[in-house]
Amino acid sequence: MQTPSRSVPLAGTSNFRDLGGYAGYGGRSVRWRKLFRSDHLGALTPDDMQTLSGLGLTRVCDFRGPQERTEHVCAMPGVSVFSLPIVPTIVQGMQQLMQAGCRITAHDTVQLMEQTYRAFVLDNSERFAELFARLLESDAPLVFHCTAGKDRTGFAAALVLSALGVSRPQIMHDYMLTNELFRMPASSPGAAPQEVLEVLWRVQEPFLNAAFKLVEADHGGIDGYLENALRVGPGERSRLASLYLQP
Repeated sequence: MQTPSRSVPLAGTSNFRDLGGYAGYGGRSVRWRKLFRSDHLGALTPDDMQTLSGLGLTRVCDFRGPQERTEHVCAMPGVSVFSLPIVPTIVQGMQQLMQAGCRITAHDTVQLMEQTYRAFVLDNSERFAELFARLLESDAPLVFHCTAGKDRTGFAAALVLSALGVSRPQIMHDYMLTNELFRMPASSPGAAPQEVLEVLWRVQEPFLNAAFKLVEADHGGIDGYLENALRVGPGERSRLASLYLQP
């Protein structure tokens, strides 16, 4: 039996991919064609829609804030879209620096990105808890996404794979695939310097590690965070394994 491709090629989005195949609890692999992650789905072509229909996709969890959703509306026939809004704090952080007359550097941007990831843990755990509530309902194919499919989506994917027992090195490997797949949008005149854009539109291991370090400090590790903040205790993890890992 041929292994499905991880990346799903689509004309209207570049970072749509499958979380299947990673080794979870007991060496049981994550099932293919059940869990997907992506950048925004507001520019899909009719052919893209047909491809996603062929995957049996029926559920979308959208982490974008209200303005982002308005700019690129996610709507697919026969697919339920659930809004789990997380407003990207990186934008406000950069605006504050610019308003203060600061010239933003790549170093500043890295610090802001790490701060953004810590905010996922501090301020947005309820949104990730809502994602797990959807995942626990059934194994109907589901995709979760934000605008670029790298930060909010990247942390969500790390949590889902952690809950399924996937190793941290494999989780980081999946996270870093964004740098191979995501097509950076064309920058407008007067936008931030290219070195800043290279940080903004890509991922780095320290970003995700900033969130994991806070999880360790505040919850004693990923198991505590899943159970205490996301309502994913041993029973829920057992059900997730039954739904999303190979028998």
